[in-house]
Amino acid sequence: MARGLGKGIGALFPTETLETLETVQNEDAIEKISLQKLVVNPFQPRKTFDDEKIDELAQSIKEHGIIQPIVVRKKGKKFEIVVGERRFRAAKLANLEEIPAIIREMTEEQMMEVAILENLQREDLTPIEEAEAYQSLIEKLNFTQEELAKRLGKSRPYITNHMRLLQLPDEVRELVNNGKLTMGHGRTLLGLKNKRRIPEVAEKVVKHELNVRQLEALIKQLNEDVSRETEKPVKKDIFVQATETQLREYFGTNVQIKKSKNKGKIEIEFYSEDDLERILEILQVEQE
Repeated sequence: MARGLGKGIGALFPTETLETLETVQNEDAIEKISLQKLVVNPFQPRKTFDDEKIDELAQSIKEHGIIQPIVVRKKGKKFEIVVGERRFRAAKLANLEEIPAIIREMTEEQMMEVAILENLQREDLTPIEEAEAYQSLIEKLNFTQEELAKRLGKSRPYITNHMRLLQLPDEVRELVNNGKLTMGHGRTLLGLKNKRRIPEVAEKVVKHELNVRQLEALIKQLNEDVSRETEKPVKKDIFVQATETQLREYFGTNVQIKKSKNKGKIEIEFYSEDDLERILEILQVEQE
């Protein structure tokens, strides 16, 4: 998955970049703050941290100390971490009692914005965490997907395809979060007609280590089984099957070609208003 934000945080907050936040100004005072007084940013989008990388950072801190102070804001008798949670975690692992910090005044909305954008710009979020970050920005800043895509230098389908993953059941989202399933697996699972079977099929993917192509074949088989329960089975020729596969890959959702003696139709499935908008965009259909 491509990383980086294109236009980046500066496109959203041109006067308050991450570099500005972490750059020590003349009026700034770097204070040593007890680790016991620090709490993590409640708006942190990252749910999982790479333990190996944290350990490597802890070893570096033991040897060289903390070169760059973290950024915090005062909240009652505690300090909330704005930027630098990885350094905070590594400092705890290195058995430090205090950490250098710059104290900034920030609103909760600014805390949320910076936490999300810092991770999108600097860290390898999981596809689910990235999708949740986009969802938070859309909800909190009242952006449309199109506006967010332009501001972040991403394509609209890129944003939409990530956010579609949020339609997965919680247990399946967790499998994507911990790396047992890829984003491709997640998108393919959404093409299953019987949505109640998604967790069951996801577990089968993990157990048998199925790749995305194998999962697509399984989903196709399962969907055909569902169709047989309500429709008279019709044998599709090889050309129609190959065309269906191409269309599924193109639209990122389940597509079926149905033919009768004198006519036929193409059915493209969608699972939400945003999903419909994504498909219409691919078809270049202008909405009024």
